[in-house]
Amino acid sequence: MSIKRKRNKKNQLRELDPFLKREQTRYGLALPSREFILEVLDKQGVPISEPKLLELLDITAEESEFFHRRLSAMIRDGQIICNRKGDICVTDKLELVKGTVQGHSDGFGFLIPDDGGTDLFLTPKEMHKVLHGDRVIARLTNDVDRRGRRECRIVRVLESVNTHLVGRLYEDHGIFFIVAEDKRINQDILVPKENIMNAHAGQVVMANIIQQPGQHAQPIGHIVEILGDYAAPGMEIEIALRKFDLPHEFSPEIISTKFPKKVLKKEFAKREDIRHLPLVTIDSETAKDFDDAVYCRQEGKDFRLFVAIADVSHYVRDQDALDKEAFDRGNSVYFPRRVIPMLPEVLSNGLCSLNPQVDRLCMVCEMLWTAKGELSEYRFYPAVMLSHARLTYNIVAELLDQPKGNTATEYTQLLPHIQLLYRLFKVLHKSRRKRGAIDFETIETEMVFNNQGKIERICPVERNDAHRLIEECMLAANVCAADFLEKHQQPVLYRVHEGPSDEKLVALRDFLKEFGLQLRGGDKPSAKDYARTLDHIRERTDAQLLQTVMLRSLSQAMYSPDNAGHFGLAYEMYTHFTSPIRRYPDLLVHRAIKAVLAGKHYDPGDWHEIGKHCSQTERRADEATREVESWLKCFYMQDKINDCFDGVITGVTAFGLFVTLNTIYVEGLVYISELPSDYFRHDSVKHVLRGERSGISFRLGDSLRVKLVRVDLATRKIDFVLADNNNARKKSSK
Repeated sequence: MSIKRKRNKKNQLRELDPFLKREQTRYGLALPSREFILEVLDKQGVPISEPKLLELLDITAEESEFFHRRLSAMIRDGQIICNRKGDICVTDKLELVKGTVQGHSDGFGFLIPDDGGTDLFLTPKEMHKVLHGDRVIARLTNDVDRRGRRECRIVRVLESVNTHLVGRLYEDHGIFFIVAEDKRINQDILVPKENIMNAHAGQVVMANIIQQPGQHAQPIGHIVEILGDYAAPGMEIEIALRKFDLPHEFSPEIISTKFPKKVLKKEFAKREDIRHLPLVTIDSETAKDFDDAVYCRQEGKDFRLFVAIADVSHYVRDQDALDKEAFDRGNSVYFPRRVIPMLPEVLSNGLCSLNPQVDRLCMVCEMLWTAKGELSEYRFYPAVMLSHARLTYNIVAELLDQPKGNTATEYTQLLPHIQLLYRLFKVLHKSRRKRGAIDFETIETEMVFNNQGKIERICPVERNDAHRLIEECMLAANVCAADFLEKHQQPVLYRVHEGPSDEKLVALRDFLKEFGLQLRGGDKPSAKDYARTLDHIRERTDAQLLQTVMLRSLSQAMYSPDNAGHFGLAYEMYTHFTSPIRRYPDLLVHRAIKAVLAGKHYDPGDWHEIGKHCSQTERRADEATREVESWLKCFYMQDKINDCFDGVITGVTAFGLFVTLNTIYVEGLVYISELPSDYFRHDSVKHVLRGERSGISFRLGDSLRVKLVRVDLATRKIDFVLADNNNARKKSSK
């Protein structure tokens, strides 16, 4: 009788789980939920063994295996942990910290807490237990590093995220090991001789990690791919693709997908035929994937603008294999001399690309703009079009600058249309300035390569009015897309750019005050306040310095279903509609617009998670391209050791000065130890290093003459020293 009463009591405990029905619906078993397990453990007040927990929750023999899996998952996610006795503890009650390991090339690292708290220091000894990116649980210690940062010790590795890596193979007395290309992974990866796959020392290889590091063990790898010699042409891109896990090979299923060679007549159905409109593409000389075409005509004093965008969504259907691949990639990646497309070339450069003199399917944003730059109406619709010419920015600039004496005579018949587009551009540009959009003047560069695939020279890219003309047309269409979807209450990914944080705003105002300048707008300055300050400083000799600091005060743009506006462009709402060949968010916008036009609702899944993913793939592409460009610049500078150059300080840190060379746009570092003998103090607000004794200061934007002393291809680092100490400017220590 007492046994039966005891069992009933246990059953009653299980029934107290508020999520019991949810668990039964999901898994077919009425197992205790994670939330309830944590609640029961918490009420015990002490760590308990797994058998005791099974008894407490009345877990049957049939349920025990599934329950053990649940506990293992909770351990993996850091919700519970087993102590040395094997008893189960609630992690939050042990004052442990969950987070992600961030490695450093010098061997130490940091733990980035999940709760957003202060980063914790990991000594080189602790970093031997893990690799960069691993998820861990750590315990705080009473120790601090030399900069006063709290130290922690790793208690358990929750997740080893590095399953493979790319690096160079080395041999030392018959022992083979890989040095990872990602310098945040500071440990050598041991490779047993039977796992080297005929690779030779010095070659770049790809390896799977078959044993993760531990307190007393190094990681062990197995070579699965030999990429080749380190300095081989194009190797820098092959390394970046693998280092940043960029998808770069399409699956056999996608490669074997058959597409028609041209647009079929039956696909014209339910589309407007605008092939008679003299739409043209205007892009760079090297472009091969043409997303957009434009045309403008006069209607009284108004301008009717047609922006036709490749209808990628007609060929890439929601949730098909091609769509999943496009989602994984997130965007095309543009390396020097090589593109990793989001879509197969048959689409990106062929059937979707708005190539000249061929029929193409498109989505059109047709707008009517007044002479004052006001949008009076717009509409979206699917259409079939024909590009009447493939123009470049330089051709259009020449047509506009020399309408009668230009060399592009084959496009003369299009000149009236180009001139009308230019008139509209001036109207829209005036409206942009009135709106208060921020217009930073940045220098973009282009690498010119020789026949061996190495940099011959680096030159600035001159932006002309043709670039700005297309930019304004695309901005107009993107704003209309955001407005259209907002009005129809269709969720979408907005392109969000928030204003400066409170901390960055205070720092910027303190900096500007040093120059007798101010940023208006109180606690919430607008883009117009930024634009006014930029206009005020544009003619100053220190304009580049001031603009750089203002630019760095702003946050990065991202994708989100929550419309927070676009601060930099001064738009209340903004999205990306105009580049579906190379950006996945644009493809989603096209599908959403089509759904609204059909009286339906488009739901691809969790918009927030999709937005995070697309923002992450964009950052990944940026990091990969910067890495490749850095390697190429290092290779370019190898034969210039001991040469002197004029440059500008583009970064000031506690350990030195980053200097960008004036004529070749290569950046390197002058270590603080190479500055005149003194104790230099770093002022992060004023972006300056100032000597305590001498008063010599080095500020962001200062000109310097430097000498190249070291180039390291492996770390992509370039080191300078001052060529002449007299170029350091003296200032009072005030």
